[in-house]
Amino acid sequence: MKKILILTAGFGEGHNAAARNLRDAIEEISEDAKVEVLDLFESSYGIWNTMAKKAYLNVVRFTPSVWSGVYSFLDRSNFVKGHLGGFARLQEALGDILQQTQPDCVISTYPVYAHVIRELYREQAERPFPLLTVVTDSITVNAAWFSAPSDWFCVPNEPTAEMMRKAGVPAEKIKVLGFPVNPIFAELAPEVVPPKEGERWRILYLINTGKKKAGKILDCLLERKDVELTITVGRDAELKAELGERTRRAADRVNLLGWTNQMPQLMRSHHLIISKAGGATVQEAIAAQTPLLVNQVIPGQEEGNARLIEQEGYGAVVEGKNDLIEQVDSAFAYEGKLWRKWRQNLQRDSRPDAALRLAEFVLEECDQPDPSSKKIQLFNNAPERFTLGSATANTVSPPRALLCDLHTHTNYSDGKLTVSELVDFYGQRGFDCLCVTDHIADPRRTIGKLSRLVNLTVGENQLAEYFDVIEREKRRAWRKYSMILMAGLEFNKDGLTEKSSAHLLGVDLVGPINPALDLVETIAQIHTQGGLAIASHPHIMKTEWGKNTLYLWENQERYAPLLDAWEIANRNNLFSPVSAMRLPFVANSDFHRPKHIYSWKTMLYCEKDPAAIKACIRRNDQVSITLYRDGGARQSPAPRIEPLAISESSRAGLRNGSPVTSHFVKNGITICDSNRANEGADKGLQRIYERAI
Repeated sequence: MKKILILTAGFGEGHNAAARNLRDAIEEISEDAKVEVLDLFESSYGIWNTMAKKAYLNVVRFTPSVWSGVYSFLDRSNFVKGHLGGFARLQEALGDILQQTQPDCVISTYPVYAHVIRELYREQAERPFPLLTVVTDSITVNAAWFSAPSDWFCVPNEPTAEMMRKAGVPAEKIKVLGFPVNPIFAELAPEVVPPKEGERWRILYLINTGKKKAGKILDCLLERKDVELTITVGRDAELKAELGERTRRAADRVNLLGWTNQMPQLMRSHHLIISKAGGATVQEAIAAQTPLLVNQVIPGQEEGNARLIEQEGYGAVVEGKNDLIEQVDSAFAYEGKLWRKWRQNLQRDSRPDAALRLAEFVLEECDQPDPSSKKIQLFNNAPERFTLGSATANTVSPPRALLCDLHTHTNYSDGKLTVSELVDFYGQRGFDCLCVTDHIADPRRTIGKLSRLVNLTVGENQLAEYFDVIEREKRRAWRKYSMILMAGLEFNKDGLTEKSSAHLLGVDLVGPINPALDLVETIAQIHTQGGLAIASHPHIMKTEWGKNTLYLWENQERYAPLLDAWEIANRNNLFSPVSAMRLPFVANSDFHRPKHIYSWKTMLYCEKDPAAIKACIRRNDQVSITLYRDGGARQSPAPRIEPLAISESSRAGLRNGSPVTSHFVKNGITICDSNRANEGADKGLQRIYERAI
């Protein structure tokens, strides 16, 4: 098993994008590799790192001249040689990780790590692993990247390699493999062609800075009747609403998006991109073979990206609105003569499979270690592997205790993590089953309209993307963590009062369901897709802020026969009345941010298979709940014994005097260590001793 450590930092998206994409590529082409991506600045410095990132973003955004001076100082002085390796806390953390995990290869996508590694091994003859530095900038490469030793410097293009050779980096240590963009770019075969008569040019406008000028630019672009616009505004709900109103007159030619996970598909399907000269964006545009108009350049590292665009003829750098419009006109004039030239240059130099090429090179650099010589395993040991789908039609895992969370949110609605980050977060903690259930609001209701306006729910134009992304992550979740990932939705039916409001989970869905359907129809559609319909936080929540949703509980006579289960616990709330009614139950975290992991979860005893998991919940047989804790949990007061509901088969076992589960341990958690039942067992509430380590 090859063990690979990728080090990154959140100072600019290019570093993280390169790290994630390289990890995905390695895992895609090799089943004999364990890969871990770590941001040691974040884990070592906590709130100070957060403050530093915010300060960096504010400086480059509002006072770029100041950043230009800082960048030049780091590039031209001897400061980097003597100080970048001196992060004491970072040194200690990285030293411990390298000693404990003994990786076969270390990759750095942020320049500081090579300096720290040099300090760690200063007294040793050689490093016990190869070090690869993946340079994420072009042409204007700061000296911090190459002033510390590395076995290989992997650069995105030949102009960058030439610059580093002139700076004194040995030519034999430089590999021109391209920037590791998302491996999906290599799968996107269809190419856009100039529009035929009656068709329109398609422009993708990525708004990340310069928001005040965006409206006027859109007005000018839409004056051309032969143009369609796709606009992305990230998580800026106010800007999205403003631009939606501004472009209403041309709504048939405008697709307005918030945050999206479909950037490869969007870039590949448009004729022209307008954006700032960010490292990841420029390299993705090159991979997509889509000409780029750069409308903002941050001094320093982005100057090289902009120079690359102009020098290699991939597009143009524009100054101001008028220059931008003139360049658009020039690109599309004479049936797109200039656009075709840009496109030919991109086709010549594009490396959409760069991440896969780099992954192959990394795997070649990894030694094949003697397993007996390395007793310490890298990170979490992967659980035993099964294969989902038709490939395992004849392979059924034996029943086992499964740790599940069927109610989680990503940044497609109001969560903090992306789908990929959520998968890693749960997978690294040994979960067996995870369902992503982002909010979708009933558009007929006032609160639903407001939620959609401020990006608290999945947008209708992003539902296909949402299911596509989860489908892709299913394969990675299983391959890397042996974790079952399900797609779901939380249907928000919010009224003006708590008794007129309901939230309904659809678990393991295969596609979108119209959020305007009433609850009975929604449940029927969930069941048609083979999914579970679960009442979400159906009773009064006492430990979390938020509006209560009591409609399903107040009308349980009607809905209990239709629902597959009810949440008996949500986050830190226990709903004992649900237990008292002996309704089928589950427990979920209602995850929105990392701290929510420390909450109630569902334990199932069944085969590790989606159909078996759903059948277990429907029967409510061998179901229990537990408070989740792991080594990263904060110290808390001594756990107390909680009165919990248990399923009918468990009640029967208790009445017969046998324990539900005897001291089952998972991930250091003692779960369901139950006493024998007393004479009051048939009243519906039993004591399960839940002790978390």
